[in-house]
Amino acid sequence: MNAIYALVAFIGAIVIWNVGFKRNIGEAMVVGFLATAAFAGSDALSVGWEGLVDGLKSEITFAALAFVFVSELLTRTGLVQRLVDILSSVLGRYRGGSAYAATVASGMFGAVAHNGAAIVATIGSITIPWMRRSRASGETAALVLSGNAGVGATFPFSGAFFLLLTAPTVVPVLGTGDVVATIFVTGVWMVLMRVVIAYAIVRRRGVGAMAPEDIRPPRAALRAGWPSLLVLGSIALPILATAPPTSDFVSARLGTDAADAIPLLIWLPIVMLAAGLLVERKALPRRGAQWWALLGDVSPKLGLVGVTMVSAFAASNVLSELGLGEQLAPFLANLAGVPALVAAIVVGLIIVIVAGPLNTTSTVAAIGPVAFAALTAAGIPPHIAFAAILVWASSEGCSPPGAAPLYVAAGIAGINPVRIFVPVVLYYLLPSLVTGVLIAVGLLWLPG
Repeated sequence: MNAIYALVAFIGAIVIWNVGFKRNIGEAMVVGFLATAAFAGSDALSVGWEGLVDGLKSEITFAALAFVFVSELLTRTGLVQRLVDILSSVLGRYRGGSAYAATVASGMFGAVAHNGAAIVATIGSITIPWMRRSRASGETAALVLSGNAGVGATFPFSGAFFLLLTAPTVVPVLGTGDVVATIFVTGVWMVLMRVVIAYAIVRRRGVGAMAPEDIRPPRAALRAGWPSLLVLGSIALPILATAPPTSDFVSARLGTDAADAIPLLIWLPIVMLAAGLLVERKALPRRGAQWWALLGDVSPKLGLVGVTMVSAFAASNVLSELGLGEQLAPFLANLAGVPALVAAIVVGLIIVIVAGPLNTTSTVAAIGPVAFAALTAAGIPPHIAFAAILVWASSEGCSPPGAAPLYVAAGIAGINPVRIFVPVVLYYLLPSLVTGVLIAVGLLWLPG
């Protein structure tokens, strides 16, 4: 039971430090790691140190930091603005076009940036004023953006994605290559779900066409912004090189397994960064002082992500060393006879409730390992369980009152955030719960 008590302490420390003391998630993860290591008793220093070293050496930690830097750089160069221009040129003339553009753009940006508050701040700063000019109320505009905030966590390479991969119950079962395609399709499903929700909002709450002056001609928008699409498309290169059947061709040319020769988590951010630097070369800083200022602005985010990832990885290693999997087995064995639907509903509700005070990353760090074990014990395939957990945990923008992206959206729209607490639950939180259940029971197709 020692490992289970350590897990409870890990969850409690994160919640108390992050919610009770209102400190950032990086500090909360460090406190959680230290609390976990303490359960190793006299071996706490050695067990904790080994877990910490493994976290520092992990390619997952590198990838998380690299993607943060890439997303920040691409945002600053104006790539997101050009993507939104393309979308608005196609959708803006139609009723609710601004809401649809905000939804699709949030998905596209979320596939790169993943952070809910960043999605709302970046896309919302453009599309919330557009929705207001399309005769939408401030509450409706904030509702759409806050509901879209969590979509980034359901695409590959989000912080939650990395954290769940390092969970002690997941590591022995799944590797990166097992879930990249699964989670990409999951992200697409979540965008499509939000498009359907946007349709309902447009019809029930009223969103008109965009103002003509906000719409660039399609050819002009595409001519100015098409190179930015290459950055998103660049991620296909390492994926195709390491995924069957194209990986067979690459392996034959390299004389070794392509997945081993081309580590996906290392090369994905590198390829995206190279494409971004090429496409956005004219918008890049020109002088050393400008690059130094950019790094100074980004470094706090990199530090927070780095501390969070290393602490989470280290805590997972400690829990694994304490025997969490073996100690949970007797309790989870009882779920073997429970229908997958019942297990999915129960686990989904628990995750959504926990996601209320916590963000996606904190939620996955706190209960992701146990949730994964519970779902797989109920007969749900591991890659499907992985996807369902991310869907439920991604409700960070639509879980009041602790949803930071909701307050960002309300601030941009200039409304009282309390006025969208109930609508965001009805329009986005409950559908996210249901979508996760549908994924878990196999009613929504995902590649394996």
